Amino acid sequence: MAQILLLMILSTAGPSAVIAVIGYAGIMALGRNPSSAPRIQMTMMLGFIFAEAIAVIALLVIFHIFVGRV
Repeated sequence: MAQILLLMILSTAGPSAVIAVIGYAGIMALGRNPSSAPRIQMTMMLGFIFAEAIAVIALLVIFHIFVGRV
């Protein structure tokens, strides 16, 4: 049971860190060049979507691997 929880925490911590870095970089870029806001926001959203997709897939894989062990 502890293995499952550890894997779930690790599989969500990675994408969470990616989202934090993307958000920070996006805000810094918007502060430097506000006129390019639409392009920066679109890139940020794509990064968020990909990071969340990785998190969801990782959680699904973990549930699939450990479904019979609990």
